[in-house]
Amino acid sequence: MSKSRHRTGTAASGALNRRESIGVFAAAWCGMAASPALAARPPRIACLEWTSAEMVISLGIGPVAVADRKGYRDWVVDPDLPAGCLDLGSRGEPNLELLTELRPDLIVGAYGYGLDEAPFKQIAPLHTIPFYDGTEAPYRQAETETLKLGARLGREAEAQRLIQETAAAIAQIRAQFSERAKQPLAVVSMFDDRHVRVYGKGSLFQDVLDRLSLANAWTAPTDIWGFSTVGIEQLVAIGEARLICLDPIPPHVKIRIDQSSLWANLPCVKAGNARTIPPIWPFGGLAAAARFATLVTRA
Repeated sequence: MSKSRHRTGTAASGALNRRESIGVFAAAWCGMAASPALAARPPRIACLEWTSAEMVISLGIGPVAVADRKGYRDWVVDPDLPAGCLDLGSRGEPNLELLTELRPDLIVGAYGYGLDEAPFKQIAPLHTIPFYDGTEAPYRQAETETLKLGARLGREAEAQRLIQETAAAIAQIRAQFSERAKQPLAVVSMFDDRHVRVYGKGSLFQDVLDRLSLANAWTAPTDIWGFSTVGIEQLVAIGEARLICLDPIPPHVKIRIDQSSLWANLPCVKAGNARTIPPIWPFGGLAAAARFATLVTRA
């Protein structure tokens, strides 16, 4: 993952989903009105990483290409990439030659990958989504950037609807909690058998937990991305709180964890409170927030 980011295929028509009927593309590029030919079809958008791809699809447009397509399907999962979406290669070094051949109307990326913007701007207009830049809490910033991207794409109505539907879904989930679901919890990603990434203050997950009125059992300081990287033994700090582990967990790590006495003797594990849930992109937008709210309260 670039800077540790450190932030299945279906038919293209399925990826566009119910928002497709709202309207056709009528955005202005670089302050100029779209041509009739461009307005008559969805824009050709290339995404340099997964957060931008999630947001573009959430607004009803299937990108023509995304960097690390397999990684998206492993780590993000939902919303689906369209079947015809091409792979731009590494998120740290997207394929400029393929980008040029694709002739996109817009290239979309997200803050934090350290890419030089100049080569991309020579190919097409570039829209950067500045998540995790410290200006706003992640959930609020996801709303702000959804509106900005919606305006850029001529999808203002879809952006407003996505914001409203996400807030309503989270509120509904909160109202349906069982007492079990209200217990404190901690959320982790596993990359080896001795360390975990624990999400806390400054993360999208923390913002969703706050909206669900759930207590995060992990209260230690976090980095700019909203997580702490700690030894597994430090999870003793959460006691018998629920421990939510995000897939994907590498198979060799899963084998070692299952055989680890250190893991087995954590109070939360001994109490039977450790659960694994399907993948959720921790550095995503509103779609990731709604997916997290749904899956974490089912665990």
